[in-house]
Amino acid sequence: MKAVAYYQSLPADHPEALQDVQLDAPSPGPHDLLVEVRAISVNPVDTKIRRNVAPEHGAAKVLGWDAAGVVKTVGSEVSLFQPGDRVFYAGAIDRAGANSELHLVDERIVGRMPASLSFAEAAALPLTAITAWELLFERLQIAEGSTDQGQSLLIVGAAGGVGSILTQLARRLTGLTVIGTASRPETQAWVRELGAHHVIDHGKPLSEELARIGIGQVSHVASLTQTDQHYAQLIECLQPQGRLALIDDPLQPLDVMQLKRKSLSLHWELMFTRSLYQTEDMIEQHRLLQRVAELVDSGVLKTTLGEHFGRIDAANLRRAHALLESGKAKGKIVLEGF
Repeated sequence: MKAVAYYQSLPADHPEALQDVQLDAPSPGPHDLLVEVRAISVNPVDTKIRRNVAPEHGAAKVLGWDAAGVVKTVGSEVSLFQPGDRVFYAGAIDRAGANSELHLVDERIVGRMPASLSFAEAAALPLTAITAWELLFERLQIAEGSTDQGQSLLIVGAAGGVGSILTQLARRLTGLTVIGTASRPETQAWVRELGAHHVIDHGKPLSEELARIGIGQVSHVASLTQTDQHYAQLIECLQPQGRLALIDDPLQPLDVMQLKRKSLSLHWELMFTRSLYQTEDMIEQHRLLQRVAELVDSGVLKTTLGEHFGRIDAANLRRAHALLESGKAKGKIVLEGF
């Protein structure tokens, strides 16, 4: 089967950073689906692993944790899907990625693809939808509906992949006042289009930007990028007993003692935790993807596809990695077909 892989960690612009390769087709285990991959999207995790994780013993390492495709065969204990089903999913970080014609994934972290979307549009959603959903409803413990009316959520990096879906979820499914941050006119317009009540510039002091729109402090923060750079400001912006959730990898250690005076709580979100540890509630990712598909098909949520980079090959994936590393991506970058 065709695949895109790497053999050593190299800069994105190096011609061997990602290569077109031929690999043996995999065989499904008991709970696995063998999926014919039709489209993929690219996430920051792809670039981090390419830069920092060397393949074992010189083997080809395949990245890619967002896919949409068609089930080809199923394992002996599969009960949720059958051959021919259209599916979308983010996969597991401790298994081979989806940048290949055929891919294995545990059925418990897979959802039926939204019927109203193309494969490319669907591939933009899984990893970010799972991350945003778990962050909002499980880590920050926001309730669906109007229960949290009067409370507020500041989303730092609202124009990125996770921010693009988190903004929609918070605006359409909760009573929160949603404030998104973006630093360029085009990304600020994107965040407004996604439904944020307010948009502020994270290139300026956040407390001053909140004051500019008449908001003193917020009850919840979702910090999706550069948390270490904004950390002092995030603490200042949070109300006493507020909640701070983050997903990125701060370059500098975070001093949790700074949270004590306000009794602030800190929450990490990693959507791979359930699959990494085979948790008892692993099937929750199947359920939430099913719910996301329903919300898309009913018009409540929309795809966060930002740019289509053409077919799935090494050259196009190197371009995608370079754009993500530049920090200037808007929405999700997708590729389609081999």
